[in-house]
Amino acid sequence: MTHRIAAAFAAFALAFAGGALAQAWPNKPIKWINPFPAGGGTDAFARPLAAKLTTALGQTVFIENLGGAGGTVGAGTASKAAPDGYTFFVGAIHHTIAESLYSKLPYNGIEKDFEPVTVIAYVPNVVSLHPKHDFKSLQDLITYAKANPGKLNFGSAGNGTSHHLVGELFKSLSGTSLTHVPYRGAGPLMQDLLAGNVDLAFDGMGTSAPQIKAGKLRALAVTSESRSPVAPNVPTMVESGFPTFKVTTWYGVWAIKGTPKEIVDRMHAELVKAMALPDVKGIWDMQGATAGGQSPADFAKFIRGEIETWGKVVKQANLKIDL
Repeated sequence: MTHRIAAAFAAFALAFAGGALAQAWPNKPIKWINPFPAGGGTDAFARPLAAKLTTALGQTVFIENLGGAGGTVGAGTASKAAPDGYTFFVGAIHHTIAESLYSKLPYNGIEKDFEPVTVIAYVPNVVSLHPKHDFKSLQDLITYAKANPGKLNFGSAGNGTSHHLVGELFKSLSGTSLTHVPYRGAGPLMQDLLAGNVDLAFDGMGTSAPQIKAGKLRALAVTSESRSPVAPNVPTMVESGFPTFKVTTWYGVWAIKGTPKEIVDRMHAELVKAMALPDVKGIWDMQGATAGGQSPADFAKFIRGEIETWGKVVKQANLKIDL
């Protein structure tokens, strides 16, 4: 009985301490670790939200970019932070792919080391081509690629990112041979794609849309189920002859495992408010993105489903990466 009373008291004390911490939160700046270099898709959504949260919470919310190894280096650093509500992790679909792709990660996994908060954006991928190539359709590209195996290359934001896996899925379904060129993030990838140093990319619409509108890149197809309002003249992969090719990149926010529930819920509530603001919605619209906002519990279920889905893709493509 004594042990039970002691255990109950300890649990009460922990809950009380967590509640007190949450009531005082935040009383200093909050860091969001972005595991990709500046200028990529994650930045495009994280920075506008950080600015709004700075106003709403009365404390600076700042982004720290820690790129490398498909976002796993930054995730590893974030996983070791104190669960006090002053460090959050802003990651992406890539971190559910990593679970099955990497033989060993610098953290225990997105479900074990982090507390889900919510998805902040869903974005279709787009086949973005440098205009030095005269392909007018996806079929033109496929015809050329089949006649010239390995001659075309595609860039990605890194091994194991959605850009990489969407490219591998395309190769498998189209029967083509393309050479993969991994970068340290979507920002560096975009620089080389615009310079013509890489032929194409299965990029997120968020980073490609402005370049497509400016005529600096040519869009051949989008991976969403329906056409993107940002590029209504660009067909879907389904329309281009691939009925099962439906992929959406997404970005989300996590707290560190053990962060008090009251803080996680407050962050969730503030993110939902921020994403509903007209100027934020305008930024999302310009990038062909849809806002998230589901509860932490629903986000957790979504993550589990994504890990299972991408695990099958990785297995079918026989991919494995050693850090």
